[in-house]
Formats: sequence, structure tokens, C-alpha cells
Amino acid sequence: MSGELPVAITGGTGFVGQAVLDALGEAQIPVEALARKIPKDDHMRVDWVQGDLDDLAALERLVTGSRGVIHIAGLTSTPNPEDFEQANVTGTANVISAMKRSRTKRLVFVSSLAARKPELSAYGASKGKAEQLVEASGLDWTIVRPPAVYGPRDKDMFELFRSAKFGLVPLPPSGATSIIHVNDLAQLLVALIPSGPQSRKCIFEPDDGREGGWGHKELGKAIGAGMGRSVLALNLPATVLQSAAAIDGLFRKERAKLTKDRVSYMIHPNWVSRSDRAVPDSLWRPRIEGNMGLKSTAEWYKSQGWL
Repeated sequence: MSGELPVAITGGTGFVGQAVLDALGEAQIPVEALARKIPKDDHMRVDWVQGDLDDLAALERLVTGSRGVIHIAGLTSTPNPEDFEQANVTGTANVISAMKRSRTKRLVFVSSLAARKPELSAYGASKGKAEQLVEASGLDWTIVRPPAVYGPRDKDMFELFRSAKFGLVPLPPSGATSIIHVNDLAQLLVALIPSGPQSRKCIFEPDDGREGGWGHKELGKAIGAGMGRSVLALNLPATVLQSAAAIDGLFRKERAKLTKDRVSYMIHPNWVSRSDRAVPDSLWRPRIEGNMGLKSTAEWYKSQGWL
């Protein structure tokens, strides 16, 4: 094992990144991970590289000598939509450049379902542009577009669990979405590091295995059930959500979770993962059914004192 090549990861300190580190640790695969600030971590097989996506020298140190790169780091929400371009587009270009200089070929890029509709939001547009860079890179790439990701450590969907505690789950207008537990997503990303004909130059849209996704109301009620509560799952009009985003920005400023850009793609009625983009069963299958995953996530929030 001592001579085993590591996997390089960006975004290792984030929500998805930490789950990927856990999965790689379970598989006893060594890791090189990028971080602005080196964490005090329990991942004994992680070698941290200090830097960010703007630090070309750090990126080259990160990827050199690796078996492949899982590029997770990026910006998902900001009150300043122009920031998406630098973080998600230029950041991805810098990762690709570092890989080419180091002759590292395998790239697994974590995008978003929002890239399907780049006209709806600056976030989706930035992910769409990043995908185009990956596809034109000449690398051995796979793009993964996760739907709504939930699970331990998540601070975004946590807001819905916290609302459910008080008997109300506010939702976008009527529509449907897919979801995926972060541990299932992490297992997929690790499974994709070895390149093969079933994954090379493919775009995957994974989910929890629920055909047709979740109607917004049924997802809201499932979150309530996970919390042990009967809740009012309330579809809010787009105008109300935009007003709520303005209020969130006013009070929480840079820490706002609900931004106008996020609302602009949240209100789209169909964020269901497409069956023609499904991951082949021979590569990966989801293990965590939605109701079970939502319940265990609620239990984690409670155990950590979040709720």
C-alpha cells in the first residue's frame, strides 16, 4: 500500500469533500487534498496541500503523481453572482491546466443539475461553462451532476429540517426534484476514479433510485416524518421566495443561504435526474433510500445539537 498512488481532491474540507475523504479512508486509498487552511483532521491517510483554486503552484503540487483528480471545490451560493465565474469557471480551468502540466489524465468533475438550464441562474451558467472546459480538455473525464445532496454536515437542506421542527416546511412552487445522500455520492465519486469505457467521457445524473424523483410536497412531508413530525408542506410562490431572499440577504449578508440567484433555479419545476444519464449498475448503485436517509440525517442533526 505504501507505493499506492494517491487520489487528489479539491474541496476536501466541504460537505461533499469530507464524505469523499471518509469513503477513501474506508477503502484505504491515500489522498492529497487541497485546503486554504490545513484542518486538524482524523483522516490519517490525507496529505494536505495548502492553497486554493487560484493558486496554480499549489494545484500542480496537488495533482502531480496522483492516479486521478476529484474536483469538488466550487461556489454554490453567493450574494454576488459575478463571483461564480472566478470560482467555478476559472477555478476549473486552473485545475485542468495543472493536470496538463503534470500529465495527470483522469478527472472526475462534480457539476450540478443546474448546468442543464444555464439560462436560469449565474450558478448554473458557471457550472455549464465549467463542463464545457472539461469536455474540451483532452483529459480522461467524467462529469457528475448531483441533484439535491443531503446528509450529515449539510447546512443547506438543514434549514428545511429546522423548519420541520416547528411543523412547517417551506417549499418552491409545485414541481419535482431528485435527491441523493452524501455518502452515496461519495461512493460514486470514488468508484469513478478508475477509468473505463462505461464512464469515460460520460455525464452522469445520479439519484437515490426513486424513479421520477420526489414531488416537492412529498419531500417536505418526508423531511417532517424524518423529524417525527406531521408538517405543513407549503409551496411558496416565486414572488414570496424572492422577497425572502432579499430579507435573508439583508440580515445574513454574505452568510445568506437563500439568494435571488438560488431562487431563480429553485423555482424551475423539474430537477429530476434523467434516466438516460443514469450511472450503469455495474459501476454504482445507491444504497440509501430517501426516507431512511432523511430520518438518519435528522437523527445526526439532533445528536450534534443542531436541532
